[in-house]
Amino acid sequence: MYMSTDEVRNAFLKFFESKGHQIVDSSSLVPHNDPTLLFTNAGMNQFKDCFLGAEKRAYTRATTAQRCVRAGGKHNDLENVGFTARHHTFFEMLGNFSFGDYFKQDAIAYAWEFLTETLKLPKDRLLVTVYETDDEAFEIWNKQVGVPADRIVRIGDKKGGKQYESDNFWTMGDTGPCGPCTEIFYDHGEHIWGGRPGTPEEDGDRFIEIWNNVFMQFNRHADGTMEPLPKPAVDTGMGIERISAIMQGVHSNYEIDVFQKLIKAAAQTIGYQDLSNQSLRVIADHIRSCAFLIVDGVMPSNEGRGYVLRRIIRRAVRHGNKLGAQGVFFHKLVGVLADVMGSAGEELKKQQAVVEKVLRIEEENFGRTLERGMAILNEALDNLEGKVLDGETVFKLYDTYGFPADLTNDVAREREFSIDEQGFEEAMEAQRQRAREAGQFGTDYNATIKTQTHSDFCGYLATQGSSTVTEMFVDGEVAESLSAGDKAIVILDETPFYAESGGQCGDTGVLKTQSGVFKVEDTQKLGNAIAHYGVLAEGVLAKDDKVETLVDAKRRAAISLNHSATHLLHAALRQVLGEHVTQKGSLVKPENLRFDFSHLEAVTPAELKQVERLVNAQIRRNHIIETQIMDIESAKQKGAMALFGEKYDDEVRVLSMGDFSTELCGGIHASNTGDIGLFKITSEGGIAAGIRRIEAVTGEAALDTIEMQQAKYEEKLAESANKAKALEKEIQKLKDKMAAAESANIMGKAQEINGIKVLIAEMEGADSKNLRTMVDDIKNQLGSGVVMLANVNDGKIGLIAGVTKDLVGKVKAGDLVKMVAEQVGGKGGGRPDMAQAGGSDITALPQAIKTVQPWLEERL
Repeated sequence: MYMSTDEVRNAFLKFFESKGHQIVDSSSLVPHNDPTLLFTNAGMNQFKDCFLGAEKRAYTRATTAQRCVRAGGKHNDLENVGFTARHHTFFEMLGNFSFGDYFKQDAIAYAWEFLTETLKLPKDRLLVTVYETDDEAFEIWNKQVGVPADRIVRIGDKKGGKQYESDNFWTMGDTGPCGPCTEIFYDHGEHIWGGRPGTPEEDGDRFIEIWNNVFMQFNRHADGTMEPLPKPAVDTGMGIERISAIMQGVHSNYEIDVFQKLIKAAAQTIGYQDLSNQSLRVIADHIRSCAFLIVDGVMPSNEGRGYVLRRIIRRAVRHGNKLGAQGVFFHKLVGVLADVMGSAGEELKKQQAVVEKVLRIEEENFGRTLERGMAILNEALDNLEGKVLDGETVFKLYDTYGFPADLTNDVAREREFSIDEQGFEEAMEAQRQRAREAGQFGTDYNATIKTQTHSDFCGYLATQGSSTVTEMFVDGEVAESLSAGDKAIVILDETPFYAESGGQCGDTGVLKTQSGVFKVEDTQKLGNAIAHYGVLAEGVLAKDDKVETLVDAKRRAAISLNHSATHLLHAALRQVLGEHVTQKGSLVKPENLRFDFSHLEAVTPAELKQVERLVNAQIRRNHIIETQIMDIESAKQKGAMALFGEKYDDEVRVLSMGDFSTELCGGIHASNTGDIGLFKITSEGGIAAGIRRIEAVTGEAALDTIEMQQAKYEEKLAESANKAKALEKEIQKLKDKMAAAESANIMGKAQEINGIKVLIAEMEGADSKNLRTMVDDIKNQLGSGVVMLANVNDGKIGLIAGVTKDLVGKVKAGDLVKMVAEQVGGKGGGRPDMAQAGGSDITALPQAIKTVQPWLEERL
């Protein structure tokens, strides 16, 4: 019976839903609050706290189709991907889970029913394994399910290993929950080489594990003691790629529908014909992990998760180049991937443009890096003593520049050199060891803080109350009482203190008793408990004490304003920039808010202004901020935005601000949008390819910001005004100098009329304001004489006359100017020694100037 991968996924989830399991969305590939994991690498990761007893949910049965990545840390399949039938960087793990509900009997029965009745796999093709001493599981398979004893394989501890070191005994780490497991194998047939599990030929491809049922029934202590768990749990996993291969009648995972479509698309994009080439498998696998890592907020970088992503991208691009790819190609496969993932690709479709841009930029950057790497390789070969390139250099080229050893070897061979393959492998193994160590649980599970308290939060409408101390911890150890100066964690049965969550920082304040004061410096979640971190400022505090809980109300109010403004900002960005905008992170503090979002380019000043105005408009509308508790599906139907990859309970808190914003949120908010008062953006910038960050302030902080900005503007305005005055003075000085220089230049035009020195000149483009200065300078140079100057500037005529005082009895400057002005359509006059006038008839000016000499001859 043929089934597509999407059909297999949906059949699995619906089957277990029919068995009372809650369908839980896949969690993010970036594990929440789990520093021990580089990436989500198993279906049980998001339920780990449930298995440890630190978290309780509304359901005790769950089923998922979990996105997983194994490309770093303890589980690193990167080097095998593309060269085996079943290794992947990205895969989906189908799983069903029981948290203290059913155990071995039901888990085994469900697995068998799904495989043989829903999928209709032939029973004689299935084989199972159990832990060597797990007689209970053996009996269930044999007596109740009916699997023949000769098709049940007992797997013991590995030779030379410790007790419980077995492929059929699962452990979370050296300590903590653990237990036996039973695996189901599919027999692909005698025509394929390989033997049963537990035989020397078990690494062959005939018998393939398709499902693992883990039975967590012990808690292992550091001394090796196996303590039975009070509520045994079930954790199962089945790789969707492996079961899809069986349902589609193929042997290799790369032959299933999802990979075949990606391989064909990659070949077409690159322009390569041979679909069996292993490099196409690598590209098809890697586009899945790269795209979904970016969707979950991982960006290429030089450290941590971002470095692993960068390595996967470069490995894919390298294989494309190996097939002759010209220019960038990898990002072009994102749209195909979104389609072939079916129901699991909806979020990728929403963020397709962002993912494509990030991949394209990284691919372009790698092209330049490749050139630098080639330069380094050629330089190393040029300076090589001997004929063998050392393993450390080969590894550096691989690790830093993405050169695989075979590419380095090819270049070296072309130049008649070889590489130290053993040295390279030693460096690679050292890196793998560091990765394995970094990916392991580094603490004793039984030494970590474990609390059974379930704290009730009562702080949505209150900032104070009364409560009882249920537990206290000092340096990780249980404490019965505290003395002044003790730093501790205090847990209460109920509290108005908000624990850091969803980007909102934890509350601060004090816990008071009649005999002591505990200063709360931070509030965090600890399983189902709310933990108050701080120091006992005075007195004593003991378990079971009654305390008065006092949250710093002013700080809380500032936080709530910023949190509500964050929701308005999110909605405004989607309206202004587009529906592709998705939250990628937030931080809400009393001082300000920070919001990270997906967007392909810088937000323009005009867009920022529009966003800011839109938010402030909603503040002025003074919407009532309403909250409703409803199931997740009803919330989605209401239009509430849910963050992709976030973990939500069955019942969620829906926060609405009029018809403008509806989101899922468990945080603290204002009562009305009007309480926010004012919203002001303080910065916007890029933090990664396709990811932008806005910082903003509200309320009093927004007013303070505007006042500070206004003060800076006024200061700059005053500075500008002073600079302008200084420049004007400087310009005037320069003009005066230019006028003096010009007056000296035209002195050559002076003539004598009846023994009197006279200067008559028409200036070209001179500044009319400087003519007076020029006339004074010329009069001084003449000593005794008459000056008549004309100037045309900006379509207007300027006239000025000057007469030295010894001659004003014969010639008056005002009469001279008036005579000329009347001829050019103007009028004017002035003192006998200095007079100015204007005119408009420029064409008449030359003839008017010619009349000056005869006029003076009559009077001198």
